[in-house]
Amino acid sequence: MSDEFELDTDDLARRMKGAIANLRTELASLRTGRASGSMLEPVMVEAYGQMTPINQVGTVNVPEPRMVTINVWDKALVGKVEKAIRESGLGINPQLNGTIIMLPIPELNEERRRELTKVAGQYAESARVAIRNLRRDGMDQIKKAKADGMSEDDQKFWETAVQDITDEHIKLIDETLETKQAEIMQV
Repeated sequence: MSDEFELDTDDLARRMKGAIANLRTELASLRTGRASGSMLEPVMVEAYGQMTPINQVGTVNVPEPRMVTINVWDKALVGKVEKAIRESGLGINPQLNGTIIMLPIPELNEERRRELTKVAGQYAESARVAIRNLRRDGMDQIKKAKADGMSEDDQKFWETAVQDITDEHIKLIDETLETKQAEIMQV
């Protein structure tokens, strides 16, 4: 039995990459001082009887560093898109220009920047917890195999492999957070 054990480290790494991808999505939705189409991803619009992402009811563009525009395809939805943005909590006041909704991105004050860096830190900590949970799952598989007769050398080898993958992904999270915090604090 001991020779047959092989931990699927590729699957473990893939799942950890998923946690990092989720972190990047969450961080992209945080408003920095610059305009970004991804900041509208969490905003849903009631369209045709169901909740729909904004990018499925219009074209989202970033023509200037401090402006996002949405060219709504169906004139009947312009008011609903505007209302969804106002109620989203992004702190942006939409301006109508026919079927185009313009979103001027205001400067962030120092206090708001600090709040956003704390939120980014919370997102990163959630990602770290997800990585640690995956590490624990891997270690549990190794312990089970040890109970089934795996040698101590094999156990140490697999534990080291899991720890190396974990360390690599935690480092990636830290680098991603550092980059985002620098972006938020940039005036």
